[in-house]
Amino acid sequence: MGSFPGHVLPGTLFLVVGIWHTWCSIVRYALSPKSFRVRAWNPVPGCDGKLKYLELYVITIGSFIDMCIELLYSPHLKWFVNGMLNPSHMNNFEHGGMLLMFFVFGLIAFLSEKTSYLPLPDGALSLIASSAFCAEYFLFYFHSTTHQGLEGYYHLILVILIGLCIFSMIAGALMPNSFPVDLFSGIVITLQGLWFYQTAFTLYGPMMPNGCWLKEDKIACHSKESEIRGELLANFQLFSQVLGVLAATVGAYYFAYSANGHTELRSSQTLEDG
Repeated sequence: MGSFPGHVLPGTLFLVVGIWHTWCSIVRYALSPKSFRVRAWNPVPGCDGKLKYLELYVITIGSFIDMCIELLYSPHLKWFVNGMLNPSHMNNFEHGGMLLMFFVFGLIAFLSEKTSYLPLPDGALSLIASSAFCAEYFLFYFHSTTHQGLEGYYHLILVILIGLCIFSMIAGALMPNSFPVDLFSGIVITLQGLWFYQTAFTLYGPMMPNGCWLKEDKIACHSKESEIRGELLANFQLFSQVLGVLAATVGAYYFAYSANGHTELRSSQTLEDG
């Protein structure tokens, strides 16, 4: 069983990175469609100092802080009981392992950019990012905490979104010049962050569906009909988020197109129309 902060913190990290990735993908394409390349991470444009690597700092430091909370604060350093891993905190150990993979990705990307010891192309970094999402996928699919009923349904949707993140990262490595693939990566990462928030507010916050409640660290519903209504509400929430993210993406694309002129794309369209 999770908690409200346990979903909001990783949700914030995914949401910030996803929005940034989506915006940078649109702007880079608007500036130069012909030279567009898929990026595993995006530097802050026009900055040569530490601010340039802001996204990597967010990923690395954010995942490290969350990992420390899962492995140090939550179990209160009681990692072993009777010579075995503390069974009361297996959930925290699993989350810590998942966060370690994102920390490793951020660290490798930073070393690849700042040093000559580990020079890696964006395709390789995309595959490393996909392995981090794979760790997250397996965590929520083979969770030691049994997600059933309404709770299981919300986590099933989360697993699907994580799977789409894996697919987008692998596709980015295979199609390094594809703007749709890079844009899709930002969109699904954003949706994953939003769904972490939605799960927190629905299962552990004020948006619990009528007829269901949180009882002894488990979600219980008055009847099967109440559980089904909760699942239908989850579908509506997901569709609303998808629609909202797509609308925001279209608006961002229009803004970037208007601001940057999209010279190369307009020229190519003119030639095709001619």
